[in-house]
Amino acid sequence: MAFRGWAAEALEFFEGLEIENSKAYWERNKQVYLQVVRAPMEALLAELEPDWGEGHIFRPYRDVRFSRDKTPYKTAIGARVGDGYVQLSAAGLAAGAGMWEMAADQLDRYRRAVDDDTAGPELERLVADARKAGLDVMGHDELKTAPRGYPKDHPRIELLRFKGLVTWSEWPPGAWLGTKKANDRVVTFLERSRPIVTWLRRHVGDSDLPRR
Repeated sequence: MAFRGWAAEALEFFEGLEIENSKAYWERNKQVYLQVVRAPMEALLAELEPDWGEGHIFRPYRDVRFSRDKTPYKTAIGARVGDGYVQLSAAGLAAGAGMWEMAADQLDRYRRAVDDDTAGPELERLVADARKAGLDVMGHDELKTAPRGYPKDHPRIELLRFKGLVTWSEWPPGAWLGTKKANDRVVTFLERSRPIVTWLRRHVGDSDLPRR
């Protein structure tokens, strides 16, 4: 199945889910989800995977065990493709790339690299280039001051305060969403994000700690 975008019914499905986040709504509209929400995401991943890595669609069910919010379903469909992320919701399409939440050993390597006189300025330039290209660059969490062992007036203090580093873009709904232009926007985003992702892979890498 070739990717042809998402029909308006996909956004309407999530609009309804935001109003009635219940098993009853899900069961009534499960076929809509499978046909007009999930199937196009599967088709998109199939087209992205040869160039960007393995794809995986996340479960639509929320883990409510430790959350005050007990609504059972996510109000967006999210998928990983390589080091990237694609999401569709009632608000439109979004994409991210990078390392959203670093483990302790990754965070230590990241901070050492940011502090390094060669790797640090390189990342600073890459972040500036990405922002100039229209991407948001952020961390999933941010310290209020410098991490322990680093000066508060460090020249790259913004980057040091991040506990993760990702690029992010969002596109509100429009006629383009029901066409192949949705693929084009994701690909352009991933291409513009690649230098930062490459830096993270080279200087941070995967965590060596056991998974919790």
